[in-house]
Amino acid sequence: MAKINAADKMVQVMEAWGIDNVYGLPGDSVDTTVEALYRERDKITFTHVRHEEVAALAAASHAKLTGQVGVCLSIGGPGAIHMLNGLYDAKMDHVPVVAIIGQVQSQLLNTGYFQEVDTPKLCDDVAVFNRLVVSPQTLPEVMDEAIRMAYLHKGVAVLTIPDNVPDNKIEDSFHPTAELFHESHPAINPEDVDRALAMIHAAKKPVAFFGVGSRGAQAEAKEFVEKYSLPFIQTMPAKGTIDDDHPNALGQIGKLGTKPAYEAMFDADLLILVGTDYPYAPYLNGKIPAIQIEIDPTHIGKRHQVEVGMVADAKDALTLLNSRGEHIPETAWLKACQENMKTWRKWMKDVTTKSHQGVLPSRAFSKMSDIAPDNTVWSVDVGTATAFGARFITAKSTQKYIISAWLGTMGCALPGAIASKISMPDRPVYAICGDGAFSMVMQDFVTAVKYQLPMVVVVLNNHLLAFIKYEQQSAGQQNYGIDLADIDFAKFAEACGGIGVNVSTDQEFDAAIEKYRNPDRPVLINCASTDEAPLPGKIVWDDAEGYMKFGMGYMREQFRIPEMPPLREIMRQFL
Repeated sequence: MAKINAADKMVQVMEAWGIDNVYGLPGDSVDTTVEALYRERDKITFTHVRHEEVAALAAASHAKLTGQVGVCLSIGGPGAIHMLNGLYDAKMDHVPVVAIIGQVQSQLLNTGYFQEVDTPKLCDDVAVFNRLVVSPQTLPEVMDEAIRMAYLHKGVAVLTIPDNVPDNKIEDSFHPTAELFHESHPAINPEDVDRALAMIHAAKKPVAFFGVGSRGAQAEAKEFVEKYSLPFIQTMPAKGTIDDDHPNALGQIGKLGTKPAYEAMFDADLLILVGTDYPYAPYLNGKIPAIQIEIDPTHIGKRHQVEVGMVADAKDALTLLNSRGEHIPETAWLKACQENMKTWRKWMKDVTTKSHQGVLPSRAFSKMSDIAPDNTVWSVDVGTATAFGARFITAKSTQKYIISAWLGTMGCALPGAIASKISMPDRPVYAICGDGAFSMVMQDFVTAVKYQLPMVVVVLNNHLLAFIKYEQQSAGQQNYGIDLADIDFAKFAEACGGIGVNVSTDQEFDAAIEKYRNPDRPVLINCASTDEAPLPGKIVWDDAEGYMKFGMGYMREQFRIPEMPPLREIMRQFL
């Protein structure tokens, strides 16, 4: 039988599964694998980043954007440890990622050798599949299984490969299973469909709540809310599954959501959960009956007691619900929710016009949303950017919107933008970050320059961990440890070979965002931004008590009243 290098056969398996890019850094314990990627460089691109965390975050972002497995690579020891943050992002957002981790040569294992770390043990919690490969002959088979398990369990598969293992000749006998792999969907019980329809028709005030599990059912979800006259809420990572400006849309719920969504949730008499494991149970009305559509049976009833639980793919379930039920004409409940949302949108428009100095974040996000093409990819960081993205970006179903939803890791936007431009090169890409988040990964702006990835990176630079500031205040705590030294990010961008622009007024921001609608290389807009409070959509009593406690403590220490958001904003979101 013909012989082949084990590393080359492993790469062929990756090709068979449609993998065309690997993010990572080379190094001694993984160089044999990198050499194999070099030999197949016309089929699989190796994107060399500057930090392993960025490699893993980019791989996770690739999976979020495309549904296809993302791949990252690093040496063992310090490289593997660096990758963990991005791997946990993939785990917690339930997307398929394969991590290839190098290791000292097999004869040196367990000797306490230089950079030897027990990576299978290190990755035990993050991985759905976790193997130390010790046989060259099984390497292709284990890679094939790793990819299959990442898809099947929507999680992270980790391969730890001692560097001498791939550098051996093996029999070329293994056939990848990519063409044989098909994800099956559970059969839907027709009685559950009929029971759900009966509940929808009987309800006076139903509300639908969509999560990322409904992203593959955009058309069906839109038909569902229109056919049954349902006001609907979308989780943050599901934002844009149905257009944010749809007449029935109520935005998000929770601290970063809208007041109409909060009020509809607690005035409703039926909750329809579609593809969501939304964790903030206090924002769900636990006193009303619920229907849940969820592909993972362990999530049925996890956050809310349900009367009808359908273990099903959202597309399949919504297709049946749409085909079997009778149309419900527009109801007084829906009209009331729509009027409530119109008032909210007027309030948000008012927010963007308040008196201020510098660049006002709410206005900047609105401007970007207004000019962004219909195929834009939004990569939004964690912090105040998350809040303003939720409120002031009107996402379309034709756009992509990615965040670090469950891990909530700062620094996710730039790696997300890099992955966006590599996987979807014809789409315009906006990365929106705070200065704290961007500074965590800023070295990889040069990666975007190196690979000629035209994108716009907006940095809200207020010299502050602003989201933490308001978290502390709402908890009644004094602000401490949140100030950031200023960085001229525009100069940094230019030093990397990109375009850097400093803006300090709304007008300068408008001019910059218009000028670089179609950049030919990476652009960084460094905004001297106003410290604008990302107030909760609905200020509950606990928040109000916390702010009062903070204010009293501040006055005792500083002998003056602290700067606060406009009273009008506070009162209308509290009452």
